[in-house]
Order: sequence, then structure tokens, then C-alpha cells
Amino acid sequence: MESTPAVFAGAVFALFGAGLLLWTGVRSAQGEPVAEGVRPVAAAVLTGSAGLLAVLAATWCFTRV
Repeated sequence: MESTPAVFAGAVFALFGAGLLLWTGVRSAQGEPVAEGVRPVAAAVLTGSAGLLAVLAATWCFTRV
């Protein structure tokens, strides 16, 4: 019964993290700004790190099942 919230949270983190990494990668590859008003390299590193942390959080949640 307690594994259901871990699966739900893991799925949310995985979808968010993967989406954020994909979006950041596509925007960077096209030369588009990742965040408006921020240096492109800093924005890409920050959003990439946030996406990676979300994927790591999903992995941690899935190990709790």
C-alpha cells in the first residue's frame, strides 16, 4: 500500500526530469534561449542540472517500491 505514492512520485519526477532535459537539449541545439534574460550557458547548465536532479529523485523513489 505504501508503494503507490512512491510509484506516483517517481513517475512525476521521471516525466518532469525527462521533459526538462529534452526541452533544454532541443533549445540549446537550435541556438534558442533556454531562459529569457539569462546567459545561454548558465541557463542550460541550471536547467540541465534541475532535470538531472529530477531524474535522480525518480530513481530514488522507484528504489523505495
